[in-house]
Amino acid sequence: MRPEIFQDYVLDLVKNAPGVQRVQTLEAVGEHRHRYGIAVVLDGRESRWQVVGQLAEGEKHGTTAAPVEGQPAAYTAVDSSGSADAWLAGVIGADESPQIERVDVWSARPKADAGNLGFTVHFHNGQRAFVRKL
Repeated sequence: MRPEIFQDYVLDLVKNAPGVQRVQTLEAVGEHRHRYGIAVVLDGRESRWQVVGQLAEGEKHGTTAAPVEGQPAAYTAVDSSGSADAWLAGVIGADESPQIERVDVWSARPKADAGNLGFTVHFHNGQRAFVRKL
């Protein structure tokens, strides 16, 4: 899933998540340093997330990879008081998209860096989306 499509997908999911007061693209909130991403106001606190994509092996920018479906990713639901990256990854995982193979939450890694929050979404078609907290 390309970053622009993934951004819209996440916007749609997050707007209906419990505790979310507002979600917008980074562009809509005046953040122009990053091309794709979202700004979320959750329980009165804003967080901003950049989305970067990686093409599947052998895929070219001028072509579009077909979505591949498979078993949805396993996920753990985390409430808004938990780690911000785990919460957002849980919102995405709860949708059980058949295009998402797995989601790796960075704060759940051994020796995780508390200042580097985010996650990697692996798609069944070989593409990846990297979502990092700004």
